[in-house]
Amino acid sequence: MNNKNLRVHSKRTLAAIAVSTLLATTPVQASSTSGSIYGQAEAGSAVSFTNKDTGLNRTVTAGDNGRFNFKEVPPGRYVVTSANGEKHEVVVKIGTGSSVIFGSNDVEVITVQGGRISAIDTTSTESTVVFTQDQIELLPVSRDVTSVALLTPGTQKGVAEFGNLASFGGSSVAENGYYIDGMDVTNLKNFLSFASLPFDAIEQTQVKTGGYGVEYGRALGGITNVITKSGTNEWEFSAAAYYIPESLYEDEKDVVDRAHDDGTLLKYDSDNTYNSLAMNVGVGGPLIKDTLFLYANLEGQYVERDWYYRSTSTNQEITNPNYLVKLDYYLNDNHLFKLTYINNESDREQKRYENAAGEYYTGSHGTKTTDVTYENGGDILIANYSGQITDDLSVSLMYGTLDQKDENRSPRNLPGGECVVAIDTSGDKTWSTRENIGCWNPANSSSLDPESPSEHDERDSYKFDFDWTIGDHTIRGGYNKEEYTSYAIGSQYSGGLYYRYMDGNTLNEGILNGVDIGVGTKAVRIRTSDILSGAYGVENEAFYLEDNWQITDNILVYAGIRNETFTNLDAKGDVFVEADDLWAPRFGFSWDINGDSTQKLYATAGRYYIPIASNTNIRSTRTESFTEKFYFVDGFNPEDGTPINLGEQFGREIIDNQTPDPRNIAVSDLDPMYQDEFILGYQHALDEDWTVGIKGMYREVKDGMDDFCAHDGFIKWAEDNGYDNFDYHTMSGCLIVNPGKDLSLYMDLENDGNMTHVTVPNSYFELPEYERTYKGIELTLERAFNDDWYMNASYVWSKSEGNVEGYVNSTLGQEDAGATQDFDHKLFQDGSDGYLPNDRRHQFKIYGLYQVTDEIAITANISAASGTPLSCNGYIPLDGMTEADQNSFSRYSASSFYCVNDQGEPELTNRGDYGETDWTYNVDMGINYVPAWADDRLTLKMDVFNLFNFDEAIEYNQQKDLERGSPVQNPNFLAPTEFQSPRYFRFTARYVF
Repeated sequence: MNNKNLRVHSKRTLAAIAVSTLLATTPVQASSTSGSIYGQAEAGSAVSFTNKDTGLNRTVTAGDNGRFNFKEVPPGRYVVTSANGEKHEVVVKIGTGSSVIFGSNDVEVITVQGGRISAIDTTSTESTVVFTQDQIELLPVSRDVTSVALLTPGTQKGVAEFGNLASFGGSSVAENGYYIDGMDVTNLKNFLSFASLPFDAIEQTQVKTGGYGVEYGRALGGITNVITKSGTNEWEFSAAAYYIPESLYEDEKDVVDRAHDDGTLLKYDSDNTYNSLAMNVGVGGPLIKDTLFLYANLEGQYVERDWYYRSTSTNQEITNPNYLVKLDYYLNDNHLFKLTYINNESDREQKRYENAAGEYYTGSHGTKTTDVTYENGGDILIANYSGQITDDLSVSLMYGTLDQKDENRSPRNLPGGECVVAIDTSGDKTWSTRENIGCWNPANSSSLDPESPSEHDERDSYKFDFDWTIGDHTIRGGYNKEEYTSYAIGSQYSGGLYYRYMDGNTLNEGILNGVDIGVGTKAVRIRTSDILSGAYGVENEAFYLEDNWQITDNILVYAGIRNETFTNLDAKGDVFVEADDLWAPRFGFSWDINGDSTQKLYATAGRYYIPIASNTNIRSTRTESFTEKFYFVDGFNPEDGTPINLGEQFGREIIDNQTPDPRNIAVSDLDPMYQDEFILGYQHALDEDWTVGIKGMYREVKDGMDDFCAHDGFIKWAEDNGYDNFDYHTMSGCLIVNPGKDLSLYMDLENDGNMTHVTVPNSYFELPEYERTYKGIELTLERAFNDDWYMNASYVWSKSEGNVEGYVNSTLGQEDAGATQDFDHKLFQDGSDGYLPNDRRHQFKIYGLYQVTDEIAITANISAASGTPLSCNGYIPLDGMTEADQNSFSRYSASSFYCVNDQGEPELTNRGDYGETDWTYNVDMGINYVPAWADDRLTLKMDVFNLFNFDEAIEYNQQKDLERGSPVQNPNFLAPTEFQSPRYFRFTARYVF
């Protein structure tokens, strides 16, 4: 069967796939919400286009060289007509130029019937992929933006602790940018989430993996840009249902706790359940034909999950009637207004249960102890205007506002909030077999400030762009500003105190808090914590200018410059970091070697900055206090968890009170983190079906930024310079620095409230420079849809190495973007050089479709990847530190590369000393049925994810030290903690009329 004989529905869908894969790697420089149509016609002749769905019509005059270019063209299907009546039908995509050459019999025409064209666009230097929603609906891909991005070469999924996020080209998962209809919707609080929308309301998804133009910034990884659907001149209705049944969800794996020989589990997941049903309804059409269009989409979702633990369990239900409403208003053919409103609120009802005494691993719920509802999400409003002022000049404006709740912490005013937190880990109990004591509520271990507004983020974003053609130059420029505010709720421990009862036992050999108290001796650790509420602001501003210069018919040169300004404010509105005049130049070229778009050599070089997350504002500038002390004790009161006969204090104590001064929160000459990137690529169209490509990428982080929390160096420097009255308590707990550089900052040298600007040499701290590099070679093979099948395949060889992963720490699951523990003290850097957590030496990906009959198509999405490095984590050595740093770093978890050896002595290891995780393989398959008896309006689909139920461990426990001050190794060191998701099925029914 040839593609010309496909049924109407299959023609439309498979043509979209063919065009998506053919234009997958190098679109023309264009805006984030539109594309362009360009090409060759008779010099001085008129060329026009008409949108087949909305009637939009424009006309331009070809230049003296015969070139023409339509800019700011909304994505869709177009008929392009020359002065002599020759017509070509093209599909326009976001950020993509669609080529039309009149009078040439050698060039194929893109049509919605799936005609094939050359796979190589020589008018751009970017590395990007555009997926239409029709294509994604056919493939066995999860219904989320990250899963779509993971189809692209060089991307990999991050660790489970950070949610469903992707790493691009060796960057951490917290270094990407996300856009909806031209608005940046990245969560600037921690860069670990982004605003969602009903998935079926997406029209196209653009994924930029590197080399992107200066319109984009504030990211070091990748850019994911989606545009939403619009109404057309024909009313169309759609309804869809997506069902993932729990009965066809394979069991997850358990892990035995090696500290016990009685069947205690470290990870108990085999009885967990998952059930999901999503219903979607869409409608679009003309309110005024050719002028005003409406599109609306409503998605109702119900997800239920059960998690079972040793003696407790949790049930979670997520409900979210989300919706999108969009208006497109064509004032005339040259002026277009778009208004998009998205509501993405969701309620997460979480019930907690407790088993009866002595009942463990039951796989069923016991007595309900808590019923809590969390609210997340909110509202997004995006207004866009695009205008074709003249044939050569176009402009666009965007304003967006966002308000998103982020209720992932314990709610306020739950029962038990007056009771202290108390936990028993004495005897042979470990953390996994701990017992809660007293009347406190595990769902409310922290009591939140009752006077503070809910924890949420607000954003206002403004953007202006222009596009001006002057001869062989296409000049683009623009300005963007965003104001972002994060509201953080203050807290303290429930009841104001946290007791953890423990003793000297055989596991810790009688050593607690660095003191040999003897096996059987009872003790309690008492903590307090008090954190104030506040609103913390971020203001980011940028302008950019670029030139795409067609030097000859075969050579395009790109040059651009972006200027960034990042400003961070504390809860009082005082600026504590302001970085301006951050210049980010970018260059590239594209050489159409033969002049017929069959071979292309291209390259890019550029600089990319990333702003400081508002979470850094919160952590660095909020007022808080913390204490930790150890005491001997006779026992505890089981009714309220309070100590019985509290005895003498022993070992180290921690007293940490912070009332930061904005003048000494960051070094005065702080440079935000940036990255230099270099790409060299080649593409070759072997024939009208097959295209191959090779690309090399090199990335290197420069001026890395993180927080530094040691004070010994400042104390020593003050002593050496005669400042005898200096008190380190006048400094902030942590200082934001560029590691490896001398520290220029304000210090209260005489403890009298007067600040003096000084420069303290890095020799007092011995911090190494921030190092991260990525080297990758990408091979691609694409086949356009023909003779019933198409395919996209890639292989990436890469190395990601250095002394720090980036904005987050995957090994520790630490999500404090730009404020991880990696540079808190020089000792955390000892042994840190090596292959980083996002290093996967080999990655294979292949997806495609085979049309079995007119009604049935089979799809596949297959991947294989090598493992990631394994290291050991132990407690940072305190020997040689002053009391100031000992008090600070004794509270850290096992997070350095110093680990106890077989003789119980701490010794330095190196990142990656313990090999790497196993290769992982995944095969997802789908079958699509479009029955003729339903007039091609009905689609029935079954997808099976992880068809062969591969269950390799993908994360491991890398903590080798059992407890601080103990010579004992953790018996669960290198035990698996996370496995591949088990096999499950998804059933889809979709009807369009």
